[in-house]
Parts: sequence; structure tokens; C-alpha cells
Amino acid sequence: MLSAKMEKALNDHLQEELYSSYLYLSMAAYFISANLKGFGRWMKIQSEEERKHAMKFYDFILDRGGKVTLQSLDKPPHSFKSVLEIMEKTLGHEQKITALIHKLYGAAQQEKDYATVAMLQWFVTEQVEEEAQVIEIVEKVRMISDKGGAILYLDKELKKREPK
Repeated sequence: MLSAKMEKALNDHLQEELYSSYLYLSMAAYFISANLKGFGRWMKIQSEEERKHAMKFYDFILDRGGKVTLQSLDKPPHSFKSVLEIMEKTLGHEQKITALIHKLYGAAQQEKDYATVAMLQWFVTEQVEEEAQVIEIVEKVRMISDKGGAILYLDKELKKREPK
């Protein structure tokens, strides 16, 4: 059984994961409309992963006898200046999510809620992978400095991403 405090914290994080999905879907639409379909595909897959993350929280709350309380989502941005700006925003967002996961993990430890600690361990590990993927893309985009041909090559590479 979840404590009221942990239930609220998990529901708050569920909203964060849903917003992540919404944000990345907006970024995907931007890329696709800019004819960067590889970047768009990468972001659509990322959006779906975030929705799956949200559903892990959703299911966990219910499995622990809690109540899921869906909240409204903020409107994500839909206009961007460059590929680099989007990828840097993505990295910043992933770092924010990592910090929130760590805060949740600490709260679960403090409450001696070992089931929640165990569930969150998966997310701790997942965030290392999430950040590493985005850091790699940010660094590549910085190296090519938005030069058209290089961006198109990277776009082609990102198109190869497969969902997990």
C-alpha cells in the first residue's frame, strides 16, 4: 500500500512523463514539417518511450492500491530555431527528469517503501541511457554546426532508430 505522500509524488511524476511524451511529439512534428524525417522519427520513438514510462507509473500506482489522478498538461513549445536548440532542450529536459527520479527514489528510501525503490531503480538506470543518447546527438550536432549536408546525413542515421 502506498502512503498518501508517495501516491501524490508518483502521480506528479506520471504527469511529468506524460508531458515528456507530449513535448517530444511536438518536437517530432516540427522536425517532420522541416523535412527532417529522421530527427522526426527519433523524436516520435522517444515520445512513445516516454508514454510507456508514464504507463509504468500508472500501473505501479494501481498495483499498489493507489489512485491514479491524471492532471492537465502544459502546452509544449511548437516552434524552434534550430536542430541544436531542440536537442539541447531535450538534454535539459532529460536532466530534469533524472533529478525528479532521484528525488522520488530518495523519498521512497526515506519512507522505507522498498517496492517503490525497486521500481524506481529501473528508471535510475534508464535515465543514464536516455541522457547518454541525447548527449551523443547534441555533440554530433555541435560538431557539424547545422551545416546542411551534415545535418541531412545525421538525419538519415537517426531514421534508422528502432523502438525498444
